[in-house]
Amino acid sequence: MRFHKHSAAFWIAAALGLLLLLLAPLAVSAEEAHGPAGLRERHASLAPQLADNPFGGPVVLQSDESARRIDGDVYAVVEHPFAAVSGALSDPAQWCDILILHLNNKFCRRAQEQGMTRVDLRVGKKHPQSVQAASLLSFTWRPPVRSSDYLSVRMEAADGPYDTRDYRLLVEAVPLDANRTFLHMGYALSYGGASDFAMRVYLGTIGQDKVGFTRTKAPGAGNDGFVAGMRGVTERNTMRYYLAIDAYLDSLSTPAGQRLE
Repeated sequence: MRFHKHSAAFWIAAALGLLLLLLAPLAVSAEEAHGPAGLRERHASLAPQLADNPFGGPVVLQSDESARRIDGDVYAVVEHPFAAVSGALSDPAQWCDILILHLNNKFCRRAQEQGMTRVDLRVGKKHPQSVQAASLLSFTWRPPVRSSDYLSVRMEAADGPYDTRDYRLLVEAVPLDANRTFLHMGYALSYGGASDFAMRVYLGTIGQDKVGFTRTKAPGAGNDGFVAGMRGVTERNTMRYYLAIDAYLDSLSTPAGQRLE
């Protein structure tokens, strides 16, 4: 399907593409944090999946969809000392360095307002776009919980563009040994009727080939058995955000002036 840039269909498709991004970080259940003991138990229970999965590394991706609510989780073992992970992910300014790695994120800054810290994100299209034309998604930064063997970070946004709301972003981590950390990233959001309709249109037309990583049917079935629809979109985009975190942690061994090269 091709759209002329002046047609109504073109602008509908553009809006749907932005909505797709807003539903992107999806896969990170914003439930209560496991806590240090609970996260270690989770690591033990996921040991078989961490050792054998389609990603070729110690990563487990889970997602869920309920009535106009999407959430999910990424659990992963990262090859970085806990102190480095905790120092990076407990700093809201460094979160901007992480989030800006996604092509659709045009701008990010840490801001202070009435004693509260915010992480303001501008999201837009993949091609070049002015910051002013991108949509605002403003997260409230909650004070992190930090100790020598546990980190918990939470961000929340009451409202987002295109009838989305109730965003919750959670990251927690525990050390496994001197050089490895077990990381849990959870993300969730709710969406209203307008967003629901727009996504159904998108996924029924130009986005119908978007699939995730979880097989819900035998190979050879439609989409080779991989989950499609909203959950498929969720899983694809969640993985992108996890990879942004991992790439940023990898970059910390490089001098600051060379990290974007």
